[in-house]
Amino acid sequence: MPPVSPELISPRSPRVSAARRLAKRNFRGKERLFLAEGPQAVREAAGHGLVELFATVEAAERYADIVGEARDAAARVHLASEQVIADISTTVTPQGLVGICRFVDTPFEEILAARPQLVAVLANVRDPGNAGTVLRCADAAGAEAVVLTDASVDLYNPKAVRASVGSLFHLPVAVGVPVDEAVAGLKGVGVRVLAADGAGTDDLDDELDKGTMGGPTAWVFGNEAWGLPEETRALTDAVVRVPIHGKAESLNLATAAAVCLYASARAQRASGGCRSVTGA
Repeated sequence: MPPVSPELISPRSPRVSAARRLAKRNFRGKERLFLAEGPQAVREAAGHGLVELFATVEAAERYADIVGEARDAAARVHLASEQVIADISTTVTPQGLVGICRFVDTPFEEILAARPQLVAVLANVRDPGNAGTVLRCADAAGAEAVVLTDASVDLYNPKAVRASVGSLFHLPVAVGVPVDEAVAGLKGVGVRVLAADGAGTDDLDDELDKGTMGGPTAWVFGNEAWGLPEETRALTDAVVRVPIHGKAESLNLATAAAVCLYASARAQRASGGCRSVTGA
């Protein structure tokens, strides 16, 4: 494996210029490469598409194990000044490590072929922080896949990558799938598709108590501002609301997604059938 370069890479290096361009979506799409910043993301990326790593001398020493994993994964490793890292990074306070990774999305057909038990579908979700956080929630809840529809934010937006905290590398993610094709495809492999909507006619607690949540399930989450349009809700098997027991007006997208995904995960794992998350 190539050793860490003994000299700092020049700010005028073509490698630095190429990395800097990946902050823009059109360049990411053309090169099918994206940025992963910080020790957690770079550690997760090693062995999962990491091709290049820029590190300050201090970061290379502090995170020597991560640099070693990058080298073991055959990634090119460059020592860089703090200014070079700042130029490449999209964060206000860079942590000294910036990786370049190959795209990791999975064809939707492969996700369907795997017969997933729990899936999160992001329909017209525009905020990259929300998209990355929902991906992280899906990973934590044990979902087998995430689907971003064709109207949703770029999966490789640096903010989305950071918000996923490495979960981007843990589970299959399909991108650019029309919402009607996503719903039809999931139904076609025996998955019950639920729309999460605050105005839903069905209550999540009631669904759990009735024992209807134990089978393969996909949750469709809508836009942060206006939720799911009627035509999308009509495609699903049921429109389910998260009950608000207190005085809060509503839940934000990522919180609602966590509640729904964990409710399904518990129902699917419960011995002897579905049990209410409230213990009822």
